[in-house]
Amino acid sequence: MKPTDFAKHLTAFFSEYLPGVKNLSTNTILSYRDTFRLLLAYCRDRENIATEKLRIGSFNDKLLLRFLDWLQRERRSSIATRNIRLAAIHSFFSYVQSQEPGLLLTCQLILKVPFKKCQQPIIQHLTPEQTRNLLAAPGFETRAGRRDTALLSVLYDTGARVQELCDLRVRDVRLDSPSVIELTGKGSKTRHVPLVANTVKLLRSYMEENGLLRNGCQDAALFFNQRRNKLTRGGISHILRKYAGHISEKPSDMTKKLTPHVMRHSKSMHMYQAGVSLVYIRDILGHVDIATTDIYYDNRI
Repeated sequence: MKPTDFAKHLTAFFSEYLPGVKNLSTNTILSYRDTFRLLLAYCRDRENIATEKLRIGSFNDKLLLRFLDWLQRERRSSIATRNIRLAAIHSFFSYVQSQEPGLLLTCQLILKVPFKKCQQPIIQHLTPEQTRNLLAAPGFETRAGRRDTALLSVLYDTGARVQELCDLRVRDVRLDSPSVIELTGKGSKTRHVPLVANTVKLLRSYMEENGLLRNGCQDAALFFNQRRNKLTRGGISHILRKYAGHISEKPSDMTKKLTPHVMRHSKSMHMYQAGVSLVYIRDILGHVDIATTDIYYDNRI
């Protein structure tokens, strides 16, 4: 059976365009894959179009709207998930229109299908006082406490994503002035984030104690467990939960919801409240689009 134009373009989209041109992360590509897995199943089961017979011309805005309604009605997808699925489909048909000018009208009709408005979620973040209490919680009496103090300080000071913190190596840290940390984020994009003096002091002490400033340690993990293996996302989340009870005198829901991403939101919100430009906050966080950073303006208090 001769491959259809849809099959050819979808294969190139996943094997060449997303990883090679767009440089998307593995997790994002997997999310796109799940979207098209659902779309293929919907076309087969609800539109009676066999997968091997799907062509670009099989799609139009009306079919896409039925698919999106099916996601919400029968699969109980949230509006946010619906919009994520639509974004993946938009990305594909935007790619197709650049490859096949003759399909421009079909693609543009699909690209006009709008996202559904949903209520902007409230950004969970710590107050400055809660942040100070959390950073002071590990203490300096034990080796593990000193590591955790340095780790939490770096996590907050840089606004790093948890995986960015996990992946930090000794070579990514510059302690001499100007002190910075190089973070590698989504799509393997790197950015340099400045460190405040207190974080530099804690890091220097931690690295000296653990022999990380010696020659030959440049590729060692910056934060590691008892077996000297780099900390995992779960390990860092566990460290946060261990000290969560110190963020307030009274128990609160935030104690249960404290995650590495809450620390990232806290740093962002504190910068915004201090009058820092959203453009600068965007660069610190590694956002591609200033619209993503705008959520801190929308959630101002």
